[in-house]
Amino acid sequence: MLAMAPALAQAPAGYIAPPAPVYAQPMDDAEAARLAVRVREETRHAWQGYMQYAKGHDALKPLSKKPHDWYPHSLLMTPVDALDTLLLMGLDKEAAEARELIATQLSFDHDMPVQNFEVVIRLLGGLLSGYQLTGDERLLALADDLGKRLLPVFESPTGLPYTHVNLRTGAVKGKVSNPAETGTLLLEFGTLSKLTGKPIYYDKAKRALVATFERRSKIGLVGSAIDVETGEWTNRNSHVGGGIDSYYEYLLKCWNLFGDQDCKRMWEQSVDPMNRYLADEAREGELWYGHADMDSGVRGASQYGALDAFLPAVLALGGDLDRAARLQRSGQTMWRMHGIEPEALDYRKMEVISGGYQLRPEIIESAYYLHHYTRDPRWRAMGREFFDDFVRGCRTDAGFAAIKDVRTMEQRDSMESFLLAETFKYYWLLFSPPSALDFDGVVFNTEAHPLRKTWKE
Repeated sequence: MLAMAPALAQAPAGYIAPPAPVYAQPMDDAEAARLAVRVREETRHAWQGYMQYAKGHDALKPLSKKPHDWYPHSLLMTPVDALDTLLLMGLDKEAAEARELIATQLSFDHDMPVQNFEVVIRLLGGLLSGYQLTGDERLLALADDLGKRLLPVFESPTGLPYTHVNLRTGAVKGKVSNPAETGTLLLEFGTLSKLTGKPIYYDKAKRALVATFERRSKIGLVGSAIDVETGEWTNRNSHVGGGIDSYYEYLLKCWNLFGDQDCKRMWEQSVDPMNRYLADEAREGELWYGHADMDSGVRGASQYGALDAFLPAVLALGGDLDRAARLQRSGQTMWRMHGIEPEALDYRKMEVISGGYQLRPEIIESAYYLHHYTRDPRWRAMGREFFDDFVRGCRTDAGFAAIKDVRTMEQRDSMESFLLAETFKYYWLLFSPPSALDFDGVVFNTEAHPLRKTWKE
């Protein structure tokens, strides 16, 4: 049945409305250039902190100034994630440091289970983009070795991947997954396939994406959790946030990068239901995306947050600039409530559900895409607001720290590698001239690694 539009939400008692999400004064190119330099220097600051206190490990803990590893053996998450950002920014010394660490210390021959999704978007994506930017065959060899070690995840009865795989033994585990983890693999495996001439990578990842799409409901929505062995949904809640987000992103981007007409068809059959059932104008004049039952379309939680904020970028990429702009302005409203965005917000009550800020890039990514397509300088002004707040709240003398709760702004001892892969990259691209990157010649994976069509069909 059709989703019923709810009545406009009433503000709770004592609620003080945040400033209207108007643009700040637009900036000219000279100011943007100065900001790009600031971003570059803050990127250098974060990298130097990593090299001083966590070199050879996955990540830096910026408050205790200690290293952090995801698994018993480091997989060099930060150097691999950071490499293409350092190259694009012209931080040659730092890029050389990252590249040398990767080429001489990175090994995947370890008897330990890893999460397929995170390893694919961060490491496989980073190695492939690094190879395309440098031509360093050692990076492609590492990517191929990693790809082979990850292939056992696809050996389920449905072709949907298990969530974890042992890098040495190939043993798999984790049969309950989600659309993001099953459908956010084709850009990386497909690029690896094209660069190595090995069709198995493309075929396995595409089968997983198609298997996810084919299990959508009759109204075209996907759920939050799926059993990869039976193909049955174990959670039928639909939304655009974490666990589903990049599934939609890759339907569109795999068409863009590979010209795959199946991906085009799946995107076109998915975006309309997403807009119809998940878009929510519960607050007058504002556009948000919330939750709904995947079968009926009946609205559920009015929740939007830092991960959902990727959607304006994808809508803009798909040509829906009006919807993208409206949603991005709602994101600015969310940001302004506490001077930085929370992980999750109830947009009807305008109350924080989850107050952490993990240094996420999505809202900056969307500002960049909107500026690219419109050249409206006010998107850069929005980015300036975000950047000033971000530096003020998160900078430490060793790097940048996540925030425990935006309502208190207490810092947390964490600096995820995506800060260097994504957040700084999108800030820098937003403030840099268009010539800094051939936007139309690349497709960013969900970790902001730019992949280019450098192969012949």
